[in-house]
Amino acid sequence: MDKKESAKKKRMNKAEIEQALVDNFISLQKVLTHLSIKFDEQANKMDKLLELFEISAKSFSEKYAEGYSEITSINSGDAEFLKKLDSLLDQNKTIAKGIMMMEERIKNRNNSPFSQPAFQQPTDSDTDSYRTRNLQRY
Repeated sequence: MDKKESAKKKRMNKAEIEQALVDNFISLQKVLTHLSIKFDEQANKMDKLLELFEISAKSFSEKYAEGYSEITSINSGDAEFLKKLDSLLDQNKTIAKGIMMMEERIKNRNNSPFSQPAFQQPTDSDTDSYRTRNLQRY
């Protein structure tokens, strides 16, 4: 009998169903209205944040531009020194390449079959007096 009684209680008449639907629809409208208000507030906050970022980017770029001009005016006296240092580095690279080419020629000359007879082996005293080492390549 419990099943029959609960089935009777669960059944609603047409007016009650319509009232429940209206109540649910009103609640849904309230939630959607609240949600749209929150979205508007969030959009306004994002606009303010973007404005803040734009202002800070402008002030940062202005400060950086001022600082950069001060740095270049201070270091303009050192510009000549830096140019000389760059040319010295280039000369150093050129000399290092020349030494590397000379080393390769010497190695090729020593390894050629015409420079040493095939039956002669270098002795330990020959290799101790002239030690070879590889130079760093650039």
